[in-house]
Amino acid sequence: MTTESSPVPSPALVPPHAPVEITGAEGVVRSLEMLGITDVFGLPGGAILPVYDPLLDSKKLRHILVRHEQGAGHAAQGYASSTGKLGVAIATSGPGATNLVTAIADAHMDSVPLLAITGQVFSNLMGTDAFQEADIVGITMPITKHSFLVKKADEIPATIAAAAHIASTGRPGPVLVDITKDAQQALFNFSWPPKIDLPGYRPITKAHGKQVTAAAQLLAEAKRPVLYVGGGVIRSRASEELLELAEATGAPVVTTLMARGAFPDSHQQHLGMPGMHGTVPAVIALQESDLLIALGARFDDRVTGKSALFAPNAKVVHVDIDPAEISKIRVADVPIVGDLKDVLVDLRAAYDQQIIAGAPDISEWWATLDGLRAEFPLGFSPTSDGLLAPQQVIQRIGELTGPEGIYAAGVGQHQMWAAQFIKYERPNSWLNSGGAGTMGYAVPAAMGAKVAEPNRTVWAIDGDGCFQMTNQELATCTLNDIPIKVAIINNSSLGMVRQWQTLFYDGRYSNTDLNTGHDSVRVPDFVKLAEAYGALGIRVTKEDEIDAAIKLALETNDRPVVIDFVVSADAMVWPMVPQGVSNSYIQYARDHSPAFSEED
Repeated sequence: MTTESSPVPSPALVPPHAPVEITGAEGVVRSLEMLGITDVFGLPGGAILPVYDPLLDSKKLRHILVRHEQGAGHAAQGYASSTGKLGVAIATSGPGATNLVTAIADAHMDSVPLLAITGQVFSNLMGTDAFQEADIVGITMPITKHSFLVKKADEIPATIAAAAHIASTGRPGPVLVDITKDAQQALFNFSWPPKIDLPGYRPITKAHGKQVTAAAQLLAEAKRPVLYVGGGVIRSRASEELLELAEATGAPVVTTLMARGAFPDSHQQHLGMPGMHGTVPAVIALQESDLLIALGARFDDRVTGKSALFAPNAKVVHVDIDPAEISKIRVADVPIVGDLKDVLVDLRAAYDQQIIAGAPDISEWWATLDGLRAEFPLGFSPTSDGLLAPQQVIQRIGELTGPEGIYAAGVGQHQMWAAQFIKYERPNSWLNSGGAGTMGYAVPAAMGAKVAEPNRTVWAIDGDGCFQMTNQELATCTLNDIPIKVAIINNSSLGMVRQWQTLFYDGRYSNTDLNTGHDSVRVPDFVKLAEAYGALGIRVTKEDEIDAAIKLALETNDRPVVIDFVVSADAMVWPMVPQGVSNSYIQYARDHSPAFSEED
């Protein structure tokens, strides 16, 4: 993101305020207010307690008291990912801060703008193993864009302003500000705006013109091009520009797990999601292409399979705002560093210049791809044990809710089915933990999204394993009037791990049975658990109950809703490219097995 498009106002654009003597803790609150922050998620403790006192008096900040700091972090992620705004999480020192680490690592992997503010012990006690002391700056340094330690009250405004700027510009990501308790308690003269001095931080947003021209030339010459779209398109708010380029070139589009919704699923040029569980047309299009235009994508192993054998005949144009990503895995023939929103406009203009004499003919390429779409439509097989088909459940959630909803998924089979069987027509409608693969993400992320987008229907599509990691945030939702909907895809197991055990470990199901719903004993009983948290609890075991339960959830907006969908443990995510092999595996299976289909 460029500074100009950042959702966090630049301190230089805020009218100056006369100096006033306040505590460092008051400085934290006022700085957040001046930055335009309206919602924060957190849990108090001794080392951050000074901040919580003035927070009580703030008329501009809504604080959501979570039940676990990890929930605060994921809620801030959901808030940010559904809007593009900066998410803010607050925690105390020691275990409070370390409980944020998973969410910080998650935000780092998925480029989510997150500001984590933590309390620290008194500066004179640092290094003495004081009560609840942890070197959170050292712990988080590898998983943040930057981590700050503040020991003086007068450094607080500039540090928080700088942290918000870093988190929200360039490649978005998490920034941590750790503030000692004595800095919070000390008095200083607060004024705004502060002077921010970041001499080493200069994100490149404007691409080099010659590189853009070179990319346009390759695109005008390609016979089998593919627009390989990553999550960077969503983070840079470049979906409209992507649509215009795609329609101008006629090139097929694939959207990665992090990019679902960046390009409308209903569009004729969209082939679906690529990768380990991608559609056959998307996987083969990448593999057989002669040109990849990688847009905010990082050639993740879940997309490429064995990277050395990925798209062997393709030239690569790689566009990313982070120069460290370019040629990290696949060497780019044309590297372009810049903000995608601007680059796509420039690339479209350069392409139009290249085709003045006539656009390239890629009709033969489309004939091949359309044949694959007709031959291998995304589908699923009925279950053989009388239990629900999870794919059908998720598909109906999407159909009955519609594209204006927001869908947050946990990690595992239900995540892949949600990516496959819900139709995404707009950006920021699909939230998930893509890079880190964090179980427990869905419920707090959905909570954060609902706070940010209260007029949208927000679903947490979770597994029975993931749900048990962060379901305590249902209490937060009930008490704060955050009526999310939770669909538990309950296969009574750690489903994706079980799938791997089925395929690669001869069906030896070592420690994957959760006993949550297929036998007479349910531990826990999710309906009773939901009711204990003040939510509406529903159990669905029959196909003819699916729609009625979803409709009841959609009509219930005075409290959270939890639906326990009891599904088959034998349901599998297909297609599947096994880890560590080439994406040509799909081609081989297609060519050598006459019965091959997406549900095989």
